[in-house]
Amino acid sequence: MAALLAVSTVSGAAAQVSLHEGTVMEAVARLKPGEFLWAPEIAPEGPVLLIVNRATQRAILYRNGVPIAISTVSTGRDGYQTPTGIFTILQKHARHFSTIYDNAPMPYMQRLTWQGVALHAGELPGYPASHGCIRLPLEFARLLYGVTRLGMTVIVTDRAAVPRLAPTANLLGADEGAASEAPEWHPERASEGPLSIVVSGGDRRVVVLRNGEVIGSAPVVIRGAVAGTTAYVLRAVDAGGYHWFTVMLPGRTPSGAPVADLGDRFSADPDFRRRVAGLLVPGTTVIVTADSLRSGASPIALIESEAPR
Repeated sequence: MAALLAVSTVSGAAAQVSLHEGTVMEAVARLKPGEFLWAPEIAPEGPVLLIVNRATQRAILYRNGVPIAISTVSTGRDGYQTPTGIFTILQKHARHFSTIYDNAPMPYMQRLTWQGVALHAGELPGYPASHGCIRLPLEFARLLYGVTRLGMTVIVTDRAAVPRLAPTANLLGADEGAASEAPEWHPERASEGPLSIVVSGGDRRVVVLRNGEVIGSAPVVIRGAVAGTTAYVLRAVDAGGYHWFTVMLPGRTPSGAPVADLGDRFSADPDFRRRVAGLLVPGTTVIVTADSLRSGASPIALIESEAPR
């Protein structure tokens, strides 16, 4: 790990801070509003995953399951709380302006919902202050924009609430009734891009997303109880099989713990499993949640405008 990491505020002032003998994870408490740590050399290759914690007002960026950056953030204030959930990046626009509030700038915007929740650079007073978006330091927003792709997974969580799948998405189709018992497989919907697999304990169903598009789903039998939300990343594939590791969700499991039997925990249609296995590459994320994936399952109401946040 590099001994020194760049730190910046939204105003653009920069300084150098030493991690001493600490790790990136241990440095999170020392950051002041507007500061961040960025050390991509810790894990130079692989897909990325962003976890935002409303309780601590911090964001942690993982590459191939390894934390490579931490930033202070400002999420939604009372009455405009940023929804917890499991999202994918739907749109990117480096020079974005609000269509609602006097053309206000939203630099390095990365949209999480079509109802107005996004990542972007903005003021960071040290507490939740936005209208629902996740504000980032300007330089961190720029660096993050450079390593993300459409369809990348973003998890928004806090210590008191279980993350839900993006509240506006109905991954089980338009019908609000029971999901089809038959497996579905449509790889033509997205031929490339980041792969995320979401397993719902509430629906007993697995959904496969590529580049943010649902390309497959199937009923699943889950061994053991599903409590809360747990995330895993595929670190390597070799002659010994698939090597999965847990990813830290704030207040839950420490990161980096190997999981030898992740695949054995779930049973699904054999042909569906073979098709999914053919797409697995290092960096693939699996998110196991107790929540339903059906639209309307989340009680969270989103802001129906694109305000500067």
